[in-house]
Amino acid sequence: MPLRVAGAQIPVTTDVDSNLAVIRRAIATAAERKADVLLTPEGSLSGYTPSFDQQAVQQALQQVVAEAVSAGLALALGTCYIEDDGLCYNQIRFYDERGRFLGFHAKILRCGSMSHPPIGEIQHYAVAPLRTFVLRGVTVGGLICNDLWANPACTPMPDTHLTQQLAGMGAKVIFHAVNGGRDGSEWSRVAWRYHESNLRLRALAGRVWIVTVDSCYPSHLRCSSPSGVVSPEGKWKKRVAAQGEQLFTFTLPVD
Repeated sequence: MPLRVAGAQIPVTTDVDSNLAVIRRAIATAAERKADVLLTPEGSLSGYTPSFDQQAVQQALQQVVAEAVSAGLALALGTCYIEDDGLCYNQIRFYDERGRFLGFHAKILRCGSMSHPPIGEIQHYAVAPLRTFVLRGVTVGGLICNDLWANPACTPMPDTHLTQQLAGMGAKVIFHAVNGGRDGSEWSRVAWRYHESNLRLRALAGRVWIVTVDSCYPSHLRCSSPSGVVSPEGKWKKRVAAQGEQLFTFTLPVD
């Protein structure tokens, strides 16, 4: 059956209340546009940080899920979260339209320096095995930022071609949550081209749909990568402006 996806290119800060307000607005808009599932950026609820108020995130998460259920909307929600095992994960949390928690994808190709030992988020976030989920009868997967493009300047970890792994596991759609750094410099522009080409090439290589959204904070800079939908032929089918808050919807013709 077709899957109507919504993607929210929204500002992500370390203020949970602010993030919650923006996500609630995205849920309302996605519902108005008759979407089946909403994707939000990396860390969109907690902020992209391992230092957050877990209780505040849990309370905000309950509100987000309740509003999505009222709208009949499934979620691929980017947030950092401390699980019952006491470990912090950089996640995409998947919920079906009834609010049932399906599980999470944890960022695998975490960013870190080339020093020994590496310094960066690789020190702060735990990993979990790659897996797929079923949303409205469609097998999907999740990837977070560098999981997809494996930027060699951002991580000491090897490129394990996670898009193709997910395709081999039966995924028809990959939800890709991004919160990339940028500063408007030449290297930000180089990274943008690298990110876009990887989105297209990896969609083509895996013969999968990729739905991708980035944070648009700070709003005066272009995002670190495009937000939209790439087809299994590596073509953009939906793409939004590269700056500012944007929400798109697109119906994927998947079985």
